[in-house]
Amino acid sequence: MFLKHFNKISFILLLAAAAAGCKKLDLTPTDRYTEDNFWQVNGNVNNALSTAYNRIFNSQRFFYNETLSDNAFAQLDANVGTPSAIASGSDGLFAPDLLRVLQDWTFYYQGIYAANLFLDNVDRNTSLTSGIKDRMKAEARFIRAFHYFNLIKWFGDVPLITTAWKVDDVEASRVIKRNPRTEVLTFILSELDAAATALPKKEDYAAADRGRITKAAAKALKARVLLYEGNKMADVVTICEDLINNQGVNGAYSTLAGTYASIFSSANENNAEVILDLPYIVNVRTYDEPSRMIPISAPAQNSENYNAPTQELVDSYIMLNGKSIRETGSGYDENNPYVNRDPRLTATIVYNGAVWTNPNGTTQVIYTRPGSDPNPSRLNEQGAGLHTPTGYYWRKYYDPTAVSYASTTNLILLRWSEVLLMYAEAKNALGQMNAAVWDQTIKPIRTRAGFTDPLALNYPGNSSVSMTDLIRNERRTEFALESLRIDDIRRWKIAETVMNGWVHGGKWGPANIDNGYVRVTQRVFNPAKHYLWPIPSSERQKNTALSQNPGW
Repeated sequence: MFLKHFNKISFILLLAAAAAGCKKLDLTPTDRYTEDNFWQVNGNVNNALSTAYNRIFNSQRFFYNETLSDNAFAQLDANVGTPSAIASGSDGLFAPDLLRVLQDWTFYYQGIYAANLFLDNVDRNTSLTSGIKDRMKAEARFIRAFHYFNLIKWFGDVPLITTAWKVDDVEASRVIKRNPRTEVLTFILSELDAAATALPKKEDYAAADRGRITKAAAKALKARVLLYEGNKMADVVTICEDLINNQGVNGAYSTLAGTYASIFSSANENNAEVILDLPYIVNVRTYDEPSRMIPISAPAQNSENYNAPTQELVDSYIMLNGKSIRETGSGYDENNPYVNRDPRLTATIVYNGAVWTNPNGTTQVIYTRPGSDPNPSRLNEQGAGLHTPTGYYWRKYYDPTAVSYASTTNLILLRWSEVLLMYAEAKNALGQMNAAVWDQTIKPIRTRAGFTDPLALNYPGNSSVSMTDLIRNERRTEFALESLRIDDIRRWKIAETVMNGWVHGGKWGPANIDNGYVRVTQRVFNPAKHYLWPIPSSERQKNTALSQNPGW
Protein backbone atom coordinates (compact mmCIF):
# COMPACT_ATOMS: atom_id res chain seq x y z
CA MET A 1 0.00 0.00 0.00
CA PHE A 2 1.06 3.59 -0.57
CA LEU A 3 4.05 4.65 1.58
CA LYS A 4 3.94 1.46 3.61
CA HIS A 5 7.28 0.16 2.43
CA PHE A 6 8.79 3.27 0.91
CA ASN A 7 12.34 3.74 2.17
CA LYS A 8 14.17 5.90 -0.37
CA ILE A 9 12.98 9.39 0.42
CA SER A 10 15.65 10.71 2.77
CA PHE A 11 17.66 12.30 -0.04
CA ILE A 12 14.94 13.46 -2.36
CA LEU A 13 14.15 16.90 -0.95
CA LEU A 14 17.75 18.10 -1.16
CA LEU A 15 18.18 16.52 -4.56
CA ALA A 16 15.08 18.18 -5.95
CA ALA A 17 15.99 21.50 -4.37
CA ALA A 18 19.41 21.38 -5.92
CA ALA A 19 17.95 20.56 -9.32
CA ALA A 20 15.40 23.36 -9.07
CA GLY A 21 18.05 25.84 -8.01
CA CYS A 22 20.54 25.13 -10.80
CA LYS A 23 20.96 27.44 -13.76
CA LYS A 24 20.16 25.95 -17.15
CA LEU A 25 23.09 24.71 -19.21
CA ASP A 26 23.34 24.76 -22.96
CA LEU A 27 23.86 20.99 -22.95
CA THR A 28 21.79 18.83 -20.62
CA PRO A 29 23.88 16.03 -19.04
CA THR A 30 22.46 12.53 -19.38
CA ASP A 31 24.38 10.88 -16.56
CA ARG A 32 22.86 12.81 -13.66
CA TYR A 33 19.70 14.64 -12.68
CA THR A 34 19.40 18.29 -13.62
CA GLU A 35 16.66 20.89 -13.69
CA ASP A 36 15.80 19.70 -17.19
CA ASN A 37 15.49 15.99 -16.61
CA PHE A 38 14.79 15.40 -12.92
CA TRP A 39 11.02 15.82 -13.13
CA GLN A 40 10.76 13.83 -16.34
CA VAL A 41 11.32 10.64 -14.34
CA ASN A 42 8.02 9.36 -12.96
CA GLY A 43 9.74 7.74 -9.99
CA ASN A 44 11.23 11.08 -8.99
CA VAL A 45 7.81 12.72 -9.13
CA ASN A 46 6.34 10.00 -6.92
CA ASN A 47 9.24 10.24 -4.52
CA ALA A 48 8.91 14.03 -4.28
CA LEU A 49 5.23 13.67 -3.35
CA SER A 50 6.15 10.97 -0.85
CA THR A 51 8.56 13.44 0.74
CA ALA A 52 5.65 15.83 1.25
CA TYR A 53 3.56 13.00 2.71
CA ASN A 54 6.40 12.07 5.02
CA ARG A 55 6.28 15.56 6.53
CA ILE A 56 2.54 15.74 7.24
CA PHE A 57 2.97 15.08 10.95
CA ASN A 58 5.07 12.93 13.25
CA SER A 59 4.59 10.69 16.26
CA GLN A 60 6.40 13.07 18.60
CA ARG A 61 3.85 15.82 18.04
CA PHE A 62 0.98 13.35 17.95
CA PHE A 63 1.67 12.00 21.44
CA TYR A 64 3.27 14.95 23.18
CA ASN A 65 0.67 17.49 22.07
CA GLU A 66 -1.46 15.72 24.66
CA THR A 67 0.90 16.91 27.39
CA LEU A 68 0.21 20.52 26.36
CA SER A 69 -3.33 19.99 27.65
CA ASP A 70 -4.99 18.92 30.88
CA ASN A 71 -5.03 15.31 29.69
CA ALA A 72 -1.39 14.44 30.36
CA PHE A 73 1.85 15.41 32.03
CA ALA A 74 5.38 14.90 30.69
CA GLN A 75 8.02 14.61 33.38
CA LEU A 76 10.86 13.56 31.02
CA ASP A 77 10.57 15.53 27.81
CA ALA A 78 13.93 17.18 27.13
CA ASN A 79 14.37 15.16 23.93
CA VAL A 80 10.99 16.31 22.53
CA GLY A 81 11.42 20.05 22.95
CA THR A 82 10.14 20.24 26.56
CA PRO A 83 6.41 20.71 25.96
CA SER A 84 6.08 20.70 29.75
CA ALA A 85 7.57 24.21 29.68
CA ILE A 86 4.68 25.39 27.51
CA ALA A 87 2.11 23.62 29.68
CA SER A 88 3.60 25.17 32.81
CA GLY A 89 2.92 28.68 31.53
CA SER A 90 5.97 29.90 33.41
CA ASP A 91 7.52 33.04 31.93
CA GLY A 92 10.92 31.64 32.82
CA LEU A 93 10.33 28.45 30.85
CA PHE A 94 7.82 29.25 28.09
CA ALA A 95 9.70 31.81 26.03
CA PRO A 96 10.42 32.70 22.36
CA ASP A 97 13.66 30.73 22.43
CA LEU A 98 12.03 27.48 23.64
CA LEU A 99 13.06 24.55 21.45
CA ARG A 100 9.52 23.19 20.98
CA VAL A 101 8.34 26.55 19.62
CA LEU A 102 11.13 26.64 17.04
CA GLN A 103 10.64 22.96 16.20
CA ASP A 104 7.00 23.47 15.28
CA TRP A 105 7.67 26.60 13.22
CA THR A 106 10.47 24.82 11.35
CA PHE A 107 8.63 21.51 10.93
CA TYR A 108 5.57 23.03 9.30
CA TYR A 109 7.52 25.33 7.02
CA GLN A 110 9.72 22.45 5.91
CA GLY A 111 6.53 20.57 5.06
CA ILE A 112 5.23 23.58 3.15
CA TYR A 113 8.51 23.77 1.23
CA ALA A 114 8.21 20.11 0.23
CA ALA A 115 4.66 20.66 -1.03
CA ASN A 116 5.59 23.91 -2.82
CA LEU A 117 8.58 22.24 -4.48
CA PHE A 118 6.35 19.51 -5.84
CA LEU A 119 3.64 21.91 -7.02
CA ASP A 120 6.15 24.21 -8.69
CA ASN A 121 7.68 21.41 -10.76
CA VAL A 122 5.32 18.50 -11.31
CA ASP A 123 4.03 19.87 -14.62
CA ARG A 124 7.54 19.56 -16.04
CA ASN A 125 6.79 15.86 -16.27
CA THR A 126 5.38 15.01 -19.70
CA SER A 127 4.75 11.27 -19.32
CA LEU A 128 2.25 11.14 -16.45
CA THR A 129 -1.33 11.76 -17.47
CA SER A 130 -2.95 15.08 -16.64
CA GLY A 131 -5.48 13.23 -14.47
CA ILE A 132 -2.78 11.66 -12.32
CA LYS A 133 -0.90 14.94 -12.01
CA ASP A 134 -4.08 16.78 -11.04
CA ARG A 135 -4.74 14.23 -8.32
CA MET A 136 -1.17 14.43 -7.05
CA LYS A 137 -1.32 18.22 -6.98
CA ALA A 138 -4.50 17.99 -4.93
CA GLU A 139 -2.71 15.75 -2.44
CA ALA A 140 0.13 18.26 -2.11
CA ARG A 141 -2.32 21.16 -1.71
CA PHE A 142 -4.06 19.30 1.11
CA ILE A 143 -0.72 18.75 2.85
CA ARG A 144 0.22 22.42 2.48
CA ALA A 145 -3.17 23.49 3.86
CA PHE A 146 -2.78 21.14 6.81
CA HIS A 147 0.57 22.74 7.68
CA TYR A 148 -0.82 26.25 7.44
CA PHE A 149 -3.73 25.30 9.67
CA ASN A 150 -1.32 24.12 12.34
CA LEU A 151 0.74 27.28 11.99
CA ILE A 152 -2.20 29.68 12.44
CA LYS A 153 -3.42 27.68 15.44
CA TRP A 154 -0.15 28.21 17.27
CA PHE A 155 1.13 31.49 15.89
CA GLY A 156 -1.80 33.45 14.40
CA ASP A 157 -0.40 35.65 11.60
CA VAL A 158 2.27 33.78 9.61
CA PRO A 159 4.11 34.29 6.32
CA LEU A 160 2.07 32.81 3.47
CA ILE A 161 4.58 31.25 1.08
CA THR A 162 3.22 29.44 -1.97
CA THR A 163 6.37 28.80 -4.00
CA ALA A 164 9.59 26.99 -3.13
CA TRP A 165 12.46 29.31 -2.28
CA LYS A 166 15.34 29.04 -4.73
CA VAL A 167 19.00 29.31 -3.84
CA ASP A 168 19.10 32.97 -4.91
CA ASP A 169 15.96 33.85 -2.89
CA VAL A 170 17.70 33.80 0.49
CA GLU A 171 17.83 37.57 0.77
CA ALA A 172 14.13 37.86 -0.07
CA SER A 173 13.31 35.38 2.67
CA ARG A 174 14.91 37.68 5.22
CA VAL A 175 12.40 40.46 4.71
CA ILE A 176 9.14 38.53 4.37
CA LYS A 177 6.37 39.67 6.69
CA ARG A 178 3.59 37.81 8.46
CA ASN A 179 0.33 37.65 6.54
CA PRO A 180 -2.88 38.31 8.49
CA ARG A 181 -4.39 35.15 9.93
CA THR A 182 -7.65 35.83 8.06
CA GLU A 183 -5.78 35.84 4.76
CA VAL A 184 -4.04 32.55 5.54
CA LEU A 185 -7.36 31.03 6.65
CA THR A 186 -8.97 32.02 3.35
CA PHE A 187 -6.08 30.35 1.53
CA ILE A 188 -6.44 27.15 3.60
CA LEU A 189 -10.15 26.87 2.86
CA SER A 190 -9.72 27.53 -0.86
CA GLU A 191 -6.95 24.93 -1.06
CA LEU A 192 -9.10 22.31 0.66
CA ASP A 193 -12.02 23.09 -1.67
CA ALA A 194 -9.77 22.64 -4.68
CA ALA A 195 -8.32 19.43 -3.26
CA ALA A 196 -11.76 17.99 -2.51
CA THR A 197 -12.85 18.64 -6.10
CA ALA A 198 -9.85 16.84 -7.61
CA LEU A 199 -9.37 13.97 -5.15
CA PRO A 200 -11.09 10.59 -5.52
CA LYS A 201 -13.00 8.82 -2.78
CA LYS A 202 -11.13 6.03 -1.02
CA GLU A 203 -12.89 3.28 -2.98
CA ASP A 204 -11.56 4.71 -6.26
CA TYR A 205 -7.94 4.17 -5.27
CA ALA A 206 -6.19 0.95 -6.18
CA ALA A 207 -5.17 -1.28 -3.29
CA ALA A 208 -1.55 -0.24 -3.76
CA ASP A 209 -2.57 3.40 -3.23
CA ARG A 210 -4.46 2.81 0.01
CA GLY A 211 -3.45 5.51 2.48
CA ARG A 212 -3.45 8.40 0.01
CA ILE A 213 -5.41 11.54 0.82
CA THR A 214 -9.04 11.33 -0.27
CA LYS A 215 -11.97 13.58 -1.03
CA ALA A 216 -13.42 12.84 2.43
CA ALA A 217 -10.13 13.80 4.10
CA ALA A 218 -10.15 17.22 2.42
CA LYS A 219 -13.76 17.85 3.46
CA ALA A 220 -13.26 16.57 7.02
CA LEU A 221 -10.19 18.76 7.48
CA LYS A 222 -12.13 21.76 6.20
CA ALA A 223 -14.84 21.03 8.79
CA ARG A 224 -12.16 20.88 11.50
CA VAL A 225 -10.67 24.19 10.37
CA LEU A 226 -14.08 25.86 10.41
CA LEU A 227 -14.98 24.33 13.76
CA TYR A 228 -11.82 25.88 15.19
CA GLU A 229 -13.09 29.30 14.11
CA GLY A 230 -16.16 28.96 16.33
CA ASN A 231 -18.40 31.20 14.23
CA LYS A 232 -18.74 29.00 11.15
CA MET A 233 -21.01 26.33 12.59
CA ALA A 234 -23.54 26.43 9.74
CA ASP A 235 -20.71 25.65 7.32
CA VAL A 236 -19.54 22.79 9.55
CA VAL A 237 -23.06 21.36 9.48
CA THR A 238 -23.18 21.56 5.68
CA ILE A 239 -19.88 19.73 5.27
CA CYS A 240 -20.69 17.03 7.82
CA GLU A 241 -24.12 16.41 6.34
CA ASP A 242 -22.48 16.03 2.94
CA LEU A 243 -20.05 13.45 4.35
CA ILE A 244 -22.81 11.60 6.22
CA ASN A 245 -25.47 11.63 3.51
CA ASN A 246 -23.44 11.40 0.28
CA GLN A 247 -21.13 8.47 0.88
CA GLY A 248 -21.43 7.33 -2.71
CA VAL A 249 -19.58 10.50 -3.68
CA ASN A 250 -17.32 10.98 -0.65
CA GLY A 251 -16.59 7.40 0.42
CA ALA A 252 -18.21 5.03 2.89
CA TYR A 253 -17.29 5.43 6.56
CA SER A 254 -18.92 4.29 9.78
CA THR A 255 -18.24 3.62 13.43
CA LEU A 256 -16.30 0.38 13.63
CA ALA A 257 -18.25 -2.79 14.32
CA GLY A 258 -16.14 -4.03 17.19
CA THR A 259 -14.42 -2.71 20.26
CA TYR A 260 -13.04 0.77 20.75
CA ALA A 261 -9.53 -0.63 21.21
CA SER A 262 -9.66 -2.40 17.86
CA ILE A 263 -9.76 0.96 16.04
CA PHE A 264 -6.12 1.49 17.01
CA SER A 265 -4.84 -2.03 16.42
CA SER A 266 -2.03 -2.61 13.93
CA ALA A 267 -3.98 -5.65 12.74
CA ASN A 268 -6.97 -3.47 11.91
CA GLU A 269 -5.52 -0.50 10.06
CA ASN A 270 -7.57 1.20 7.33
CA ASN A 271 -10.75 0.20 9.14
CA ALA A 272 -14.15 1.78 8.54
CA GLU A 273 -13.42 4.74 10.86
CA VAL A 274 -10.12 5.82 9.33
CA ILE A 275 -10.29 8.85 7.03
CA LEU A 276 -6.58 9.71 7.14
CA ASP A 277 -3.72 8.18 9.06
CA LEU A 278 0.02 8.54 9.41
CA PRO A 279 1.40 5.26 8.08
CA TYR A 280 4.14 3.25 9.65
CA ILE A 281 6.94 2.91 7.08
CA VAL A 282 9.68 0.31 7.36
CA ASN A 283 13.00 1.98 8.22
CA VAL A 284 11.55 5.47 7.66
CA ARG A 285 8.65 6.21 9.96
CA THR A 286 8.63 4.09 13.09
CA TYR A 287 8.09 5.35 16.59
CA ASP A 288 8.77 4.24 20.13
CA GLU A 289 6.80 6.79 22.19
CA PRO A 290 4.28 4.23 23.54
CA SER A 291 7.15 2.24 25.07
CA ARG A 292 7.73 5.25 27.34
CA MET A 293 4.08 5.53 28.30
CA ILE A 294 3.11 1.96 29.22
CA PRO A 295 3.64 0.23 32.62
CA ILE A 296 7.35 0.11 33.29
CA SER A 297 7.24 -3.43 34.66
CA ALA A 298 5.68 -4.72 31.43
CA PRO A 299 7.89 -6.60 28.94
CA ALA A 300 9.31 -4.62 25.99
CA GLN A 301 9.03 -1.30 27.75
CA ASN A 302 11.55 1.52 28.06
CA SER A 303 11.84 1.44 31.89
CA GLU A 304 11.04 5.16 32.16
CA ASN A 305 7.73 7.00 32.08
CA TYR A 306 7.74 10.11 29.88
CA ASN A 307 4.03 10.82 29.36
CA ALA A 308 1.32 10.06 31.92
CA PRO A 309 -2.47 10.59 31.91
CA THR A 310 -3.84 12.93 34.59
CA GLN A 311 -6.51 12.37 37.22
CA GLU A 312 -8.47 15.13 35.51
CA LEU A 313 -8.70 13.01 32.36
CA VAL A 314 -9.61 9.89 34.33
CA ASP A 315 -12.40 11.80 36.08
CA SER A 316 -13.91 12.81 32.73
CA TYR A 317 -14.97 9.24 31.90
CA ILE A 318 -18.67 8.87 32.68
CA MET A 319 -20.46 5.97 34.35
CA LEU A 320 -22.19 3.19 32.42
CA ASN A 321 -25.53 4.83 33.21
CA GLY A 322 -24.47 8.00 31.37
CA LYS A 323 -23.92 10.18 34.43
CA SER A 324 -20.70 11.98 35.26
CA ILE A 325 -18.99 10.76 38.40
CA ARG A 326 -19.97 13.86 40.39
CA GLU A 327 -23.68 13.68 39.54
CA THR A 328 -26.25 12.49 42.04
CA GLY A 329 -27.23 8.91 41.35
CA SER A 330 -24.16 8.10 39.28
CA GLY A 331 -23.15 5.20 41.52
CA TYR A 332 -19.53 6.33 41.59
CA ASP A 333 -17.53 4.87 44.48
CA GLU A 334 -14.31 6.68 45.40
CA ASN A 335 -13.07 3.49 47.06
CA ASN A 336 -13.60 1.52 43.85
CA PRO A 337 -13.30 4.29 41.25
CA TYR A 338 -12.78 2.31 38.05
CA VAL A 339 -15.86 0.10 38.23
CA ASN A 340 -18.92 0.69 36.02
CA ARG A 341 -17.11 3.37 34.03
CA ASP A 342 -17.10 4.22 30.33
CA PRO A 343 -15.37 1.23 28.67
CA ARG A 344 -13.05 3.64 26.86
CA LEU A 345 -11.34 4.29 30.20
CA THR A 346 -9.95 0.76 30.40
CA ALA A 347 -9.16 0.76 26.68
CA THR A 348 -7.19 4.01 26.99
CA ILE A 349 -5.63 4.17 30.46
CA VAL A 350 -3.89 1.74 32.80
CA TYR A 351 -4.90 2.40 36.40
CA ASN A 352 -4.12 0.81 39.75
CA GLY A 353 -5.35 -2.78 39.67
CA ALA A 354 -5.76 -2.91 35.90
CA VAL A 355 -4.93 -6.13 34.06
CA TRP A 356 -2.20 -5.82 31.45
CA THR A 357 -1.78 -8.34 28.63
CA ASN A 358 1.80 -8.90 27.56
CA PRO A 359 2.88 -9.60 23.96
CA ASN A 360 3.31 -13.30 24.79
CA GLY A 361 -0.29 -13.52 25.97
CA THR A 362 0.43 -13.64 29.69
CA THR A 363 -1.26 -11.15 31.98
CA GLN A 364 -0.26 -9.22 35.08
CA VAL A 365 -1.94 -6.83 37.48
CA ILE A 366 -0.50 -3.31 37.43
CA TYR A 367 -0.12 -1.64 40.82
CA THR A 368 0.47 2.10 40.97
CA ARG A 369 -0.89 3.07 44.37
CA PRO A 370 2.10 3.24 46.74
CA GLY A 371 2.22 0.20 49.00
CA SER A 372 -0.32 -1.81 47.00
CA ASP A 373 2.02 -4.07 45.05
CA PRO A 374 2.62 -7.40 46.80
CA ASN A 375 5.97 -7.54 45.02
CA PRO A 376 7.93 -4.49 46.27
CA SER A 377 10.70 -5.04 43.69
CA ARG A 378 8.44 -3.97 40.82
CA LEU A 379 8.67 -0.37 39.62
CA ASN A 380 5.12 0.65 38.71
CA GLU A 381 4.22 2.60 41.83
CA GLN A 382 3.49 6.28 41.41
CA GLY A 383 6.41 8.63 41.99
CA ALA A 384 9.05 10.81 40.38
CA GLY A 385 11.82 9.72 38.05
CA LEU A 386 11.24 6.34 36.44
CA HIS A 387 7.70 5.92 37.76
CA THR A 388 4.45 7.36 36.52
CA PRO A 389 4.08 10.75 38.24
CA THR A 390 0.27 10.50 38.25
CA GLY A 391 -0.33 6.82 39.00
CA TYR A 392 -1.63 6.20 35.45
CA TYR A 393 -0.18 4.85 32.23
CA TRP A 394 -1.43 4.84 28.64
CA ARG A 395 -2.79 1.67 27.06
CA LYS A 396 -4.11 3.16 23.82
CA TYR A 397 -1.81 2.86 20.83
CA TYR A 398 0.47 0.34 22.48
CA ASP A 399 1.49 -2.20 19.84
CA PRO A 400 2.10 -5.65 21.39
CA THR A 401 3.75 -6.78 18.15
CA ALA A 402 6.40 -4.06 18.27
CA VAL A 403 10.03 -5.11 18.00
CA SER A 404 12.66 -2.99 19.77
CA TYR A 405 9.98 -0.43 20.63
CA ALA A 406 9.38 0.46 16.95
CA SER A 407 5.58 0.40 16.75
CA THR A 408 3.92 -0.63 13.50
CA THR A 409 0.55 0.96 14.26
CA ASN A 410 -0.65 3.74 11.96
CA LEU A 411 -1.53 6.96 13.80
CA ILE A 412 -5.01 8.17 12.90
CA LEU A 413 -5.18 11.88 12.02
CA LEU A 414 -8.83 12.03 10.91
CA ARG A 415 -11.55 9.51 11.71
CA TRP A 416 -15.27 9.13 11.31
CA SER A 417 -16.13 9.74 14.96
CA GLU A 418 -14.68 13.23 14.64
CA VAL A 419 -17.04 13.98 11.76
CA LEU A 420 -19.98 12.83 13.89
CA LEU A 421 -18.92 14.85 16.93
CA MET A 422 -18.17 17.94 14.84
CA TYR A 423 -21.70 17.62 13.47
CA ALA A 424 -23.18 17.25 16.96
CA GLU A 425 -21.23 20.23 18.28
CA ALA A 426 -22.18 22.46 15.35
CA LYS A 427 -25.87 21.50 15.47
CA ASN A 428 -25.92 22.14 19.21
CA ALA A 429 -24.25 25.54 18.77
CA LEU A 430 -26.97 26.47 16.30
CA GLY A 431 -29.70 25.35 18.73
CA GLN A 432 -30.59 22.39 16.50
CA MET A 433 -29.56 19.44 18.67
CA ASN A 434 -32.38 16.91 18.93
CA ALA A 435 -33.02 13.17 19.21
CA ALA A 436 -32.42 12.59 15.50
CA VAL A 437 -29.00 14.27 15.59
CA TRP A 438 -28.15 12.43 18.82
CA ASP A 439 -29.01 9.10 17.20
CA GLN A 440 -26.72 9.95 14.27
CA THR A 441 -23.78 11.02 16.41
CA ILE A 442 -23.48 10.34 20.15
CA LYS A 443 -25.47 7.11 20.20
CA PRO A 444 -23.43 5.15 17.62
CA ILE A 445 -20.19 6.33 19.20
CA ARG A 446 -21.27 5.20 22.65
CA THR A 447 -22.67 1.96 21.28
CA ARG A 448 -19.35 1.16 19.64
CA ALA A 449 -17.57 2.15 22.85
CA GLY A 450 -19.48 -0.59 24.68
CA PHE A 451 -22.35 1.19 26.44
CA THR A 452 -25.57 -0.84 26.69
CA ASP A 453 -27.68 1.04 29.27
CA PRO A 454 -30.48 2.95 27.47
CA LEU A 455 -29.97 5.79 29.97
CA ALA A 456 -26.54 6.37 28.45
CA LEU A 457 -27.53 5.69 24.85
CA ASN A 458 -30.81 7.52 24.41
CA TYR A 459 -31.42 11.23 24.03
CA PRO A 460 -31.32 13.37 26.10
CA GLY A 461 -29.34 10.89 28.18
CA ASN A 462 -29.31 10.37 31.90
CA SER A 463 -27.44 13.52 32.85
CA SER A 464 -27.97 16.96 34.31
CA VAL A 465 -24.87 18.17 32.47
CA SER A 466 -25.57 20.73 29.74
CA MET A 467 -25.57 19.45 26.18
CA THR A 468 -22.59 21.67 25.39
CA ASP A 469 -20.53 20.19 28.21
CA LEU A 470 -21.71 16.70 27.39
CA ILE A 471 -20.54 16.95 23.77
CA ARG A 472 -17.26 18.51 24.83
CA ASN A 473 -16.66 15.73 27.31
CA GLU A 474 -17.55 13.11 24.71
CA ARG A 475 -14.80 14.55 22.49
CA ARG A 476 -12.36 14.42 25.37
CA THR A 477 -12.86 10.75 26.18
CA GLU A 478 -13.29 9.62 22.57
CA PHE A 479 -10.10 11.34 21.35
CA ALA A 480 -7.80 11.04 24.36
CA LEU A 481 -4.18 10.62 23.19
CA GLU A 482 -5.08 11.71 19.64
CA SER A 483 -3.62 15.25 19.77
CA LEU A 484 -7.01 17.03 19.72
CA ARG A 485 -7.57 18.09 23.33
CA ILE A 486 -5.15 21.01 23.20
CA ASP A 487 -6.94 22.38 20.12
CA ASP A 488 -10.33 22.00 21.80
CA ILE A 489 -9.52 23.83 25.03
CA ARG A 490 -7.97 26.68 23.04
CA ARG A 491 -10.84 27.12 20.58
CA TRP A 492 -13.42 26.87 23.39
CA LYS A 493 -11.39 29.47 25.31
CA ILE A 494 -11.41 27.32 28.45
CA ALA A 495 -7.65 26.88 28.65
CA GLU A 496 -7.39 29.64 31.26
CA THR A 497 -9.69 27.53 33.43
CA VAL A 498 -8.45 23.97 32.90
CA MET A 499 -4.75 24.90 32.58
CA ASN A 500 -4.56 27.02 35.72
CA GLY A 501 -3.85 25.18 38.97
CA TRP A 502 -2.58 21.78 39.99
CA VAL A 503 -2.40 18.68 37.84
CA HIS A 504 -3.33 15.67 39.93
CA GLY A 505 -2.64 11.99 40.24
CA GLY A 506 -4.44 9.20 42.11
CA LYS A 507 -6.22 9.60 45.41
CA TRP A 508 -3.58 8.58 47.89
CA GLY A 509 -2.20 11.94 48.97
CA PRO A 510 -2.87 13.88 52.19
CA ALA A 511 -6.61 13.89 52.87
CA ASN A 512 -6.58 17.58 53.78
CA ILE A 513 -5.09 18.69 50.45
CA ASP A 514 -7.18 18.57 47.25
CA ASN A 515 -9.44 15.88 48.70
CA GLY A 516 -6.53 13.47 48.81
CA TYR A 517 -5.54 13.58 45.13
CA VAL A 518 -1.78 13.72 44.64
CA ARG A 519 -0.45 17.07 43.45
CA VAL A 520 1.83 16.50 40.45
CA THR A 521 2.64 19.92 38.96
CA GLN A 522 1.22 23.42 38.92
CA ARG A 523 0.32 25.21 35.72
CA VAL A 524 -0.48 28.78 34.70
CA PHE A 525 -2.30 29.97 31.60
CA ASN A 526 -2.37 33.68 30.85
CA PRO A 527 -5.19 34.36 28.33
CA ALA A 528 -3.59 37.68 27.40
CA LYS A 529 -0.63 35.91 25.77
CA HIS A 530 -0.83 32.10 25.86
CA TYR A 531 -3.51 31.60 23.23
CA LEU A 532 -0.75 32.37 20.73
CA TRP A 533 2.80 31.10 20.86
CA PRO A 534 5.70 33.49 20.39
CA ILE A 535 7.44 33.78 17.04
CA PRO A 536 10.79 31.99 17.59
CA SER A 537 13.64 34.30 18.54
CA SER A 538 16.06 32.77 16.06
CA GLU A 539 13.62 33.36 13.19
CA ARG A 540 13.19 37.01 14.12
CA GLN A 541 16.96 37.41 14.33
CA LYS A 542 17.29 36.13 10.77
CA ASN A 543 14.29 38.11 9.54
CA THR A 544 13.70 41.41 11.31
CA ALA A 545 10.46 41.92 9.34
CA LEU A 546 8.75 39.27 11.47
CA SER A 547 6.64 40.93 14.14
CA GLN A 548 6.04 39.36 17.57
CA ASN A 549 2.77 38.24 19.16
CA PRO A 550 1.24 40.26 22.03
CA GLY A 551 2.84 39.78 25.43
CA TRP A 552 6.00 38.17 24.14
